[in-house]
Amino acid sequence: MITEIPILPLGFQFTSPGPIIFELGPLAVRWYGLLIATAVLIGVTLSQYLARRRHVNPELLGDLVVWLVLAAIPGARLYYVLFEWEQYQQNPIDMIAIWKGGIAIHGAIIGGAIAALIFARINKISFWQLADLVAPSVILGQAIGRWGNFFNSEAFGSPTDLPWKLYIPPERRPSELVNFDYFHPTFLYESLWNLMVFGLLLFLFFRDLRGRYRLKVGTLFLVYMAAYSSGRIWIEGLRTDSLMLGPLRIAQFVSLAGILLGLAGLAWLYLLKRPLPDIWPSENKYREEQTQKE
Repeated sequence: MITEIPILPLGFQFTSPGPIIFELGPLAVRWYGLLIATAVLIGVTLSQYLARRRHVNPELLGDLVVWLVLAAIPGARLYYVLFEWEQYQQNPIDMIAIWKGGIAIHGAIIGGAIAALIFARINKISFWQLADLVAPSVILGQAIGRWGNFFNSEAFGSPTDLPWKLYIPPERRPSELVNFDYFHPTFLYESLWNLMVFGLLLFLFFRDLRGRYRLKVGTLFLVYMAAYSSGRIWIEGLRTDSLMLGPLRIAQFVSLAGILLGLAGLAWLYLLKRPLPDIWPSENKYREEQTQKE
């Protein structure tokens, strides 16, 4: 089956070709894996480029991205498993079957943030400076990775008959929605939203670099937190497979926290005019120079 894009006025239909690109004997090469690898490669390249523009050792950012990946993927899986424990406690081996789907981006962000804190401590550099440099790569990686949901026919929205609709095979539909064929392509909504946030972060980065704006250390990461969470909180409301804690959608609760923390951090920087505290003292000259300018 191939993606159908019939000639319709202002509309098109998404149909996944399936999760597997090709098979070599027992080995299956999956779209999700290819997308993650692509996101990592682009993320390393972009973060190193931004580091060079800030006169930061680009090898440091390359090492950091490796740390982020090694922490983010297990973090994303663990987060998902914890909130779907009833599903996995009967078959514990499935907890490591990440190729079947079942990861949560908020778990990846938490895992990555912990890894970045440790990395900053080891390398005696400001966590916020690192976070600013990798934030554009992270949101771009999220935009790319969301297409894995498309190929896996997962993380889709409620039924719809809008022109931009996503066909979901019967075996992938929730039991209560099995009679519906088409659903909101929430993967597309979030991917496009993430691309807009990516554009905003790059715009701010280069305006600051050219002296048009005077951004304080930590600004890009805080904008990322608030902007990404603002999109996710309403897109999550369309989803049919949200992780739940009682009546609450976990992702909406975490997104609300992300919005509030991001805005609070920006208020701290620009209204109270105070630098963000680092958990560990930084010996990085770039941060010291920025503080003096401010």
